[in-house]
Amino acid sequence: MFEGFETFDITVGEVTLHGRKAGTGPPLLLLHGYPQTHVMWHKTAPVLAKYFTVIAPDLRGYGKSTCPPTRDDHSQMSKREMAADMVSLMAHFGHESFEILSHDRGARVAHRLGMDHPDAVKKLIILDIAPTREMYEHTTLGFARTYAHWFYLTEAFPLPERMIEADPRDFWDKKCTFGAAGDGPFSPDARQAYHDAFDNPNVIHASCEDYRAAATIDITHDNDDEDAKLKCPVHVLWGEKGAIEAYFDCLGLWRLRAETVTGKSLPGAHYLAEELPEMVLAETLAFFKDQF
Repeated sequence: MFEGFETFDITVGEVTLHGRKAGTGPPLLLLHGYPQTHVMWHKTAPVLAKYFTVIAPDLRGYGKSTCPPTRDDHSQMSKREMAADMVSLMAHFGHESFEILSHDRGARVAHRLGMDHPDAVKKLIILDIAPTREMYEHTTLGFARTYAHWFYLTEAFPLPERMIEADPRDFWDKKCTFGAAGDGPFSPDARQAYHDAFDNPNVIHASCEDYRAAATIDITHDNDDEDAKLKCPVHVLWGEKGAIEAYFDCLGLWRLRAETVTGKSLPGAHYLAEELPEMVLAETLAFFKDQF
């Protein structure tokens, strides 16, 4: 995977971010979701590197990036802190503004990045999420059953950590192959990388803290925005076989949070970049075509 990419370990503030980089075109930041790492882009990043300078990090607390010290308010895993990491990382490589392609938790980081650092984000693609606050507000029994982890990961330490640590690889498999696509999206090498990362108890704890932050301080930050919206153009893609299609008006909710929103469903489930890489690439290149 990632032939021709260089690896990096860059310290920004209290964490060191691990990732991969390749290409010479305009900068493109790739942000992964839960419970994955930057490896989720292995089917798309090599093609994107023909057009962009691709920078694909592990978020703080995930993969081989370091886990920050825990705070009582979970703010060390807030999307505000994670977004600031990304701004510093891109500045390290000489990029003050850039495009973002993001999935799942990474898309929540991208949303906050665009709100807190509006001049940094030229355009943003979001894969298979609706805004955090609105997803909690519009929770139904069906959604809660489908996305049970949204709720039990927010339980107080150490209950969810101990449950996952009992058999982290089995947890990962059950969580990630539960949906309509089953285990089809995941190549053996990528799955091994995800398993290896999730063997680390610090990563398990940090990822629980990510969800605790999402249900608390991240919503506080969203509420502090009041009527402000993302200024950059946003393109949203979601799986027609997944929970976003089933339980949310994805475009309608994003239009509450961003000034310019386009998008559509794709014939897949949640892990679109690995299940439907050609479609994700086509949408990405079309949306960013004026940048290269």
